[in-house]
Amino acid sequence: MKRWRLATFNLESLDDRLPGADDFADRVAVLRPQLQRLRADILCLQEINAHTTEGKHGPRSPTGLDRLLDGTPYAGYHRVVSLNRGGQRPADRHNLVILSRFPIIAHGQVWHDLVPPPTILPVTADPPFVQAQAVEWDRPLLHADIDLGHGRVLHVINVHLRAPRAAWLPGQKTENGRWRSVAGWAEGFYLAAVKRAGQALEGRLLVEHIFDAKAEAWVAVCGDFNSDDREAPIRTLRGDEEDTGNGHLAPRVLVPLERGIPESQRFSVVHHGQRVMLDHILVSRPLLGCLTACAVHNEALGDELVSPAAIWGSPDSFHAPLVAEFA
Repeated sequence: MKRWRLATFNLESLDDRLPGADDFADRVAVLRPQLQRLRADILCLQEINAHTTEGKHGPRSPTGLDRLLDGTPYAGYHRVVSLNRGGQRPADRHNLVILSRFPIIAHGQVWHDLVPPPTILPVTADPPFVQAQAVEWDRPLLHADIDLGHGRVLHVINVHLRAPRAAWLPGQKTENGRWRSVAGWAEGFYLAAVKRAGQALEGRLLVEHIFDAKAEAWVAVCGDFNSDDREAPIRTLRGDEEDTGNGHLAPRVLVPLERGIPESQRFSVVHHGQRVMLDHILVSRPLLGCLTACAVHNEALGDELVSPAAIWGSPDSFHAPLVAEFA
């Protein structure tokens, strides 16, 4: 294959058994054409729900994803799915998935394997904690080594970082989800930032391990970063020489591919009328040299705050997919 395509898409809690949701067929009718348009050879997906098929404690399966992919080339792709904290089965909500037309020669997930959970003593919790609490990430990083043929291996890391939404604190929220105090919300917002920045650090350390093994490695970090390319999580993963102050480290920089898209089209989410780029594909310099095109499919994108209020059970995803083509 002379050209191949890599894409990422947050499918927004894809689940064929969500109570109260519209017919799952509506989601398939909207999302399947988007996936087919990507024509991806390697596809990173976020927010894939799974459920048990053999009792409460049985194995979980992403049946919604199976139904969505049925009848498309993706149904026959190699597949890797993230697992829960125990590493036994997929989580019930928001799993990561990597699909590949090419063989997957190795895969795994990283969840506090490189960065231990920081310990923080909350100051607004009610009742108060008597000792510091571990602050864990919400989900793992999923990675796969993909054999592109001719001796080329692509290292793909699929990420879904914590959204900048305040984390829960005991006694600080009412039953209807409202915060009881600004102080409580502020500390919850701080904890969310710790989770997001900490997981970005763990992602960067995983990239460093790959470069340590092979300096010219083809690396792609894809997914929903919940930040634009100048915020701390993306800066942590990129490792720009402007930040390190060391030009000798430039070969280890990761480059956001959407920079080649015209600014007027450079957004993957509309948030209260503001266009923001929260989904990214970051690649190593050797892989960047093979790039031929990059696009974000945002023509039909709705506002993630306005649309759900106006449309009950919308079948859309409020993230636009991003796709890159390489030669």
